[in-house]
Amino acid sequence: MKLNIKTLILLVAASTSSVANSAPQQILPDGYAIETIETPPKTEMHIAGLDTAKNGDVYVATRFGDVWKYSQSAWSKFAEGLHEPAGLLCENDGSILVTQKPELTRLVDLDNDGIADDYINVANDWKFHNNYHEFHFGPVKDKYGNYFGTLNLSHGDPDAFKLKSNMGSSGGYRGWVYKVTSQGEFIPYASGLRSPAGLGLNPQGELFYTDNQGDWVGTSKLHLIEEGKFYGHPISLIEHPDYGPDKVRAMTAAEFDAIREQPNVLFPHQEISNSPGNPDWDVSEGKFGPFKGQMFFGDQSKANIFRVMLDKVQGKYQGAVIEFVSGMQSGNIRVDFDNKGQLWVGQTARGWSSAGSKPFGLQKIVWDGTNPFELLDMKLTKTGFKLNFTEALDVGSVNVNNIKVREWNYLYHQTYGSPKVNEKSLNISDLTLSKDKKSIEFSIPLTADKVVMVDFTGLTSQTSRGSAFTKVYYTLNNLK
Repeated sequence: MKLNIKTLILLVAASTSSVANSAPQQILPDGYAIETIETPPKTEMHIAGLDTAKNGDVYVATRFGDVWKYSQSAWSKFAEGLHEPAGLLCENDGSILVTQKPELTRLVDLDNDGIADDYINVANDWKFHNNYHEFHFGPVKDKYGNYFGTLNLSHGDPDAFKLKSNMGSSGGYRGWVYKVTSQGEFIPYASGLRSPAGLGLNPQGELFYTDNQGDWVGTSKLHLIEEGKFYGHPISLIEHPDYGPDKVRAMTAAEFDAIREQPNVLFPHQEISNSPGNPDWDVSEGKFGPFKGQMFFGDQSKANIFRVMLDKVQGKYQGAVIEFVSGMQSGNIRVDFDNKGQLWVGQTARGWSSAGSKPFGLQKIVWDGTNPFELLDMKLTKTGFKLNFTEALDVGSVNVNNIKVREWNYLYHQTYGSPKVNEKSLNISDLTLSKDKKSIEFSIPLTADKVVMVDFTGLTSQTSRGSAFTKVYYTLNNLK
């Protein structure tokens, strides 16, 4: 790798950036609390990988190359010497899978002394060029024994293929999702990824990923991954058999737009998310409250947690996103529900600043059984939307003056990010309250390919409570 002054500056910034913010205000729904886990002394616990074992033990991978176990309130080091791992998976046989930059590695404790003895290469069929931005995320494992991971594009690499941007690839499936079969075969699975920091499998076995705002990504987003599909960032197409570097250079934004998959859910920049991590699903059967089956995410920059409520329209996912918790101590890059229904959150501010007051850490979100007053979900109707709440609404608060609606969209272009465009307010009509008083429906002018924001700050519960968060954002790709 050729190092110039610009590259050295980037590397130093990525390795030394931290936070100096005062402790942010915590906002949570009623019944939820944040518990902070004390990390080992004199250890920079910059967590970039996290998973909980079936017995409840928590394993974390740090960006400095260590894997730690947290069991019965005590820490022990399980492995060390890895190359900036950014993901971790607990296997049923007791081994640990980690996604370090050059390879997917299995860690095995052969003598059962709590320390990994064997570091087994599971896959390394991509290329790593020692660029600081060539992160490797995942892994997740499907019911057939296949593993999936994602490979970040490089940044500022003078030798990489680029399109008027610092994001690029020197080859080796940068910007791809890969699959490793149960027989060990490596398969380039899907293309068009930029900085795909979050990967997750839902209970039905569907694969989702999050991508970070930047060039060709107007605002951070969520996609369902399907084999062979293209997800919007052109760089990875240089290794697609139907394209290649020359064809990619000659293509226009409109041509890329015609072949890309639309995001299932957009995360409005700054309002919801700047740098989303992995999704995890609440399958706790009520141990975590009323949000059964929903997706929960952390954000590395905003130090918050948000949730997604999917809605299938014309056979495709779209849906809404709303904040769930804000004011956590550091950048939330990894989340995982344990067997008790507790949401563990692995944190780091290393490389990018975070809204939190600490440079790293481990926290968890717990529920005490109190029913919160929050938006439960949001569904598209033929003429507008239906909003369902966790508690009956105060009848007097349900009026058109207490609900504000706006819409906009984002540009798909190679410029870094996108402003809101075509933004305007929408007038609501036909507002109705359900018999059980837990749902409202209203009509608005509906236009496809928009983000619709509903601000229900004025709504209160029959017990005079307000919701912790009152702005929900629905990605309206298709109409009913």
